[in-house]
Amino acid sequence: MKQLDHVRRILWILAGNTAYALAVTMFILPNGLITGGTTGLALFFYHQMGLPIQAFVTVFNVAMFLLGAVVLGRTFALTTIISTFYYPLILSVFQKIPALGKVTDDNLLAVIFAGLLIGGGIGVVIRAGASTGGMDIPPLVLHKKLGLPVSGTMNTMDTAILLLQIVFSDKEKVLYGILLVLIYTSVLNKVLLLGQAKMQVKIVTERYEEVNQAIASELDRGVTLFHSRTGHLKKDGYVVMTVVSHRELVQLNHLIQTIDPQAFIVIHQVNEVRGRGFTLVKKYN
Repeated sequence: MKQLDHVRRILWILAGNTAYALAVTMFILPNGLITGGTTGLALFFYHQMGLPIQAFVTVFNVAMFLLGAVVLGRTFALTTIISTFYYPLILSVFQKIPALGKVTDDNLLAVIFAGLLIGGGIGVVIRAGASTGGMDIPPLVLHKKLGLPVSGTMNTMDTAILLLQIVFSDKEKVLYGILLVLIYTSVLNKVLLLGQAKMQVKIVTERYEEVNQAIASELDRGVTLFHSRTGHLKKDGYVVMTVVSHRELVQLNHLIQTIDPQAFIVIHQVNEVRGRGFTLVKKYN
């Protein structure tokens, strides 16, 4: 079973890098778009200090790889090596296929579709526990050490790198680059949260015990009871709190309405849920 998980992880890493390479081949290079990341940083130092781009990229990527290996662990390092070798290989293959050349002359369309592919590609690679290397690693390190969101940190760093390029690049290209960053970080965030977002439901009802039993028996979900007191009549009772998936929300709502049509229900989305029944296997007494 563990071996199958490793194979699945490698396949996701390959798929993510393939999507990234397609975005570069079909939209970014043919339309002359610019991006952030290690390449963008290398261009800045090349124009300002004359540092060779290839040398800067190589040294920077090695440094980031070592940082990721130390902070994020050996498994991260080993899986990131796959991206390091596979991405340039598949990119060179795609660039030799004429059908994958310039798809559109509209820069805005190119930015949108490149953003979708890059965001989805980086997202599945990160979800597999790896990275595409370079500037993808600092956001992962900051997320582990400081709890900062990966997509938000990546957005900030890439935008800053693009703004540095204003001194030597066409300003309109920089604006397209910033739009590209905003799109792919938004897609990245959605991919990272895919399947993790749940619905937290709080139910205020006098028939809290019946609701409690119904949720446990009908939905097989855990319930927490919070002691409460009404503001006007000062009546003591309990608020029923549970967490369900989006699909289970409709069934839960029907269940509550059947027991108490007058129940007061508060529903909001939570980005991630950890614990028994979600990230841990359920145990029954």
